[in-house]
Amino acid sequence: MIESRRKTFPIVDVFAGPGGLGEGFTSYIEGSDIPRFHNAVSIECDNYSFKTLHLRHFLRSFPHGEFPDEYYQYLRREITLSDLYGQFRQNKELADQSVLKIELCKENRKTVRDHIVERLKGRNRWVLIGGPPCQAYSLVGRSRMKGDPNHESDPRHKLYKEYLQIIADHEPPVFVMENVKGLLSAHVNGEFVLTKILSDLKSPKSAQGIRGDALGYTLHGLSEENVSGQDDPKQFLVRSEKYGVPQARHRVFIVGVRKDLFGNTHPDKLKPHKPPSVRETIGDLPPIRSGVSRNIDSFTAWYNEIGTINPSLIRTELDGCEYADVVANELRKNIETKLQHLERQSTEYRVALNREFAVFDEVYDTRLNFLEGHETRSHMASDLRRYFFAASFVAATGESPKLANFPRSLLPNHRNISLGCEGKMFSDRFRVQLPDQPSTTITSHISKDGHYFIHYDASQCRSLTVREAARLQTFPDNYKFEGPRTAQYHQIGNAVPPYLAQQIAVVVAGILDRVTNEQ
Repeated sequence: MIESRRKTFPIVDVFAGPGGLGEGFTSYIEGSDIPRFHNAVSIECDNYSFKTLHLRHFLRSFPHGEFPDEYYQYLRREITLSDLYGQFRQNKELADQSVLKIELCKENRKTVRDHIVERLKGRNRWVLIGGPPCQAYSLVGRSRMKGDPNHESDPRHKLYKEYLQIIADHEPPVFVMENVKGLLSAHVNGEFVLTKILSDLKSPKSAQGIRGDALGYTLHGLSEENVSGQDDPKQFLVRSEKYGVPQARHRVFIVGVRKDLFGNTHPDKLKPHKPPSVRETIGDLPPIRSGVSRNIDSFTAWYNEIGTINPSLIRTELDGCEYADVVANELRKNIETKLQHLERQSTEYRVALNREFAVFDEVYDTRLNFLEGHETRSHMASDLRRYFFAASFVAATGESPKLANFPRSLLPNHRNISLGCEGKMFSDRFRVQLPDQPSTTITSHISKDGHYFIHYDASQCRSLTVREAARLQTFPDNYKFEGPRTAQYHQIGNAVPPYLAQQIAVVVAGILDRVTNEQ
């Protein structure tokens, strides 16, 4: 058994995105410098996510902790990606073999099947990870598509069947399927989606119309939280902040275990531990200011736009509110003393010492001397003032303001703003990430605007940068997201936090260690 614990298990990662799940699995080291898992296959169809994934597979082809110096040169923009790959052709070829850019669909099933078989090389201890794209299940997505007659026939409802097909084709000893919390309540044609998915996952070949095969799985949740019963779907809900992730990200994780190999084995549960706060996670990153859009950007222009806020007028407009005085005073103090000259980006990297939280052991890189992705977006002048007010409101009250808390002069001129003020629709349209709590869920919506992801420091008056979003998702600081900034935000918002994935890897390794007929 001692020898088996040193085995490195293959991963097949589908719908892989930029690789958050795979990163967590491959970063799990147990008692040596040898990872417990390695990337056999990762499959992704989005071009920029694929490029990010390919680069990370390239790096993982080097021994643990031994990324080449040239990679850091690439991060510093001293060489190109082609230069990097050109200097390590064999490692690049390994990444070419392990990352497959292809859409998971009926037409591509044979290609996918053949590639997985070739890459597994007959190994019988491995794990399938990933989950189908989740927009059609997400609570926000469903609300937007409620009036769409094509919503219930959306093909994204069926993408889990491609995951199911891979299970039926390859019979993994263990699989981990991830999806959004909205899956718990989503329904199609009057049937709960999760009920159907659970039934299919228990008997994947039968669900795919394959007769005469009794392949079956027991399904397990990862959380220790009490639920009403064994069949309660809430057993699959994982609240990331309970497991050291600085983000209130609530997702469904289903662990499937093959009956013929493990019987009624019950996997271990994740072990709860305290998460760092937003401030503890991103507070050491250099302060930078936002840009001004639709105008010539400069510090002076930025300062002058924010400075048009009149704290006395705000105090008058908030008259009658118990927070009127403290908010007006905070605004005045921030305008008079805190709006100092800042640049819009910083590449200065600092490694915090004496860290209390284990998650930061995975985030910081002592070899890194260039901060990647810490550059701000530009915002309209009116939004700058709203961000400034919202962050000042937090400093004064400890709470992020709802639209009803905004003074009239700062309310956006939107058609349904009155409904928002009444708390009936998007009342938290401008949301500050509270400094002394975990953040709210980092979603792909961060790629569109920063309204839900306002930095708590009013003197910076901005939304979160790519690097800050990545930190809150627990990606290592040396993780390079390929593509334009919008694509980088999108990748980060759709990913599984690697630190959470690493803890799931511990559970899965414990299951696989129990199989003795290794090939």
